[in-house]
Amino acid sequence: MLTVCLYQPEIPPNTGNIIRLCANTGSQLHLIRPLGFSLDEKSVRRSGLDYHDLARVKEFESWDHYIGGPQRRIFALSTKGIASYESIAYQSEDVLLFGPETRGLPENVRKNSAVTEVIRIPMCPNNRSVNLSNSVAIVLYEAWRQLDFEGGVA
Repeated sequence: MLTVCLYQPEIPPNTGNIIRLCANTGSQLHLIRPLGFSLDEKSVRRSGLDYHDLARVKEFESWDHYIGGPQRRIFALSTKGIASYESIAYQSEDVLLFGPETRGLPENVRKNSAVTEVIRIPMCPNNRSVNLSNSVAIVLYEAWRQLDFEGGVA
């Protein structure tokens, strides 16, 4: 099963939307602290609606704790990536790693040896980035499509 990992997310409604997205795709959601909010916040619950109980959400104390677990391919999403997200041949145990909304993934995470590759979403020049929950949806659905929507009803 695919895993979405949010490194220090900051905006509650984005995380709520991603909880709902992960529930609907059968994906896991990993959150690396510190979070910019509490998962009990009203805006997270509202965005996630009743999907929070259907999503598999796990929190990690830090990046070091996260990469200390089982080894999996980690694809970090960044505007600084070279390869485009659709050029990857995804596998069911892959991790899709996204950074905080206001600053993206820090260099020490992007360049960490645990990261398989830094990839990007194509966009017009001179723009900062695509909204976090939209970015997750774009890449997660491409990975799941490549896996023939495994576990879902197409």
